[in-house]
Amino acid sequence: MNPVRRLVTFCLLVVAIVPVLGLANSALGSPVSDKKARLSEVQAKLERVGTQVEKAVEYYNQAVIKLDTTRSKIKENQRLLTSAERNLAIANRQLAARAQSIYKAPETGFVDVVFAARSFDDLVTQFDLMQRLGNSDVDLVRSVTAYEREIKDRRIALRADEKTAAKLLEERRAQKSAILATESRMKRLEGGLKSDIKLLLAQQAAAARAAAQQAAAGSSGSGGVGRTTDGPPPPDPGGPGHPEVVAIAQRYLGIPYLWGGASPKTGFDCSGLVLYVYAQAGVQLSHGATDQQRASKPVPLNALQAGDLVFYGNASYSYHVAIYAGGGQTIEAARTGTLVRYGVVGTAWIGGRF
Repeated sequence: MNPVRRLVTFCLLVVAIVPVLGLANSALGSPVSDKKARLSEVQAKLERVGTQVEKAVEYYNQAVIKLDTTRSKIKENQRLLTSAERNLAIANRQLAARAQSIYKAPETGFVDVVFAARSFDDLVTQFDLMQRLGNSDVDLVRSVTAYEREIKDRRIALRADEKTAAKLLEERRAQKSAILATESRMKRLEGGLKSDIKLLLAQQAAAARAAAQQAAAGSSGSGGVGRTTDGPPPPDPGGPGHPEVVAIAQRYLGIPYLWGGASPKTGFDCSGLVLYVYAQAGVQLSHGATDQQRASKPVPLNALQAGDLVFYGNASYSYHVAIYAGGGQTIEAARTGTLVRYGVVGTAWIGGRF
C-alpha cells in the first residue's frame, strides 16, 4: 500500500472514531490546518477530562479517610466490648461463688436473725448488711450488662457506618474507572491526530525540499520557541515557610502519576506528592488536597514564595494541589498518564503555607 493510500485509510479510521466522542466529522484528506484545529479541540476536551480526574481522585481520597476513621472507631469499641465482657465474666464467677457458699451454709431466716441479735441496733445492722449484699450483686450484673449492651449497640452503628463508607468508596472507584476510560479514548484520538499531522507535515516538507532543489534555492530552518519565566514572587510577611521542599520535590521529577499514590516506589497523585515531600520537612499532612488547604495558612497568589502550596478549585473544595517552585512555576503530579513535572500557577485560587 502506497503512502497516499495509507493516509486515506488512516483518515477514514479517525473520522469513524470522532462522532463517538462528539467531535465534528471532516472530509477525507483534511489539510494540516483542519487537523490542528481538531487536535486543539481534542486537547481542550482532554484537559477538561483531566480536571474531572483530579476531582475524582480527591473524592476518592476523602472516602478512604472516612473509611479508615470508621474502622479505627470500630477497633476501639471492639476493645471496650472485650473489656466489658471480661468484667461480666468476673462478676458471674463471683456470683456463682456466692451462691455456692450460701448453699453450703445453714439457712439463715428472719427468726434466726432476730434471735441472734444481741440488741435492737445489732438487729438493724444485720438486716442492712443482708440487703446491701444482695443489692450490690444485682447492681453489678445490671451495670456490666448495660455496659455490654451499650458497646454492642455502638458497634452495630459503626458497622453500618463502615458499610456506608465502603459503598461510597466503591462508587468513587466506579467514577474513577469511567473517567479514566474516557481519558484513555481521548488520548488515543489525540495520538492518532498527532500522527496524522506528522505524516502530512512530512509529506509537505518532502514536496518543499523537492521544489527547492528544482529551483536551486536554499531552505531556511525554523527557530525554537524561547521560554520565559516570571521574576521571583514578592516576599510574604507571613513567615519563611518551607522553601527546602522545592529541592526535595525535584528529586521526584519523572515519577509516574498513580491514583491514590504517595510513594516514589509506586507513584504519586497530587496530594500524595505533597504529603510525601512535606513529611521529609517535618510536616505531617493528610492525603487530600482539600484537607491540606484547610490545614495551611492562606497566602495570596501574588505573595507566593518557593515551597508554598498552590490549590485549584474554590473555597469549599480543592481538587488539585501543587508545590510552588518560584518564578510562576509549580511541581505537580497532574493526572493519569503523566509524570511528576513542572507546571504553572495558572487558574489556582489560593496558596497555602506551613
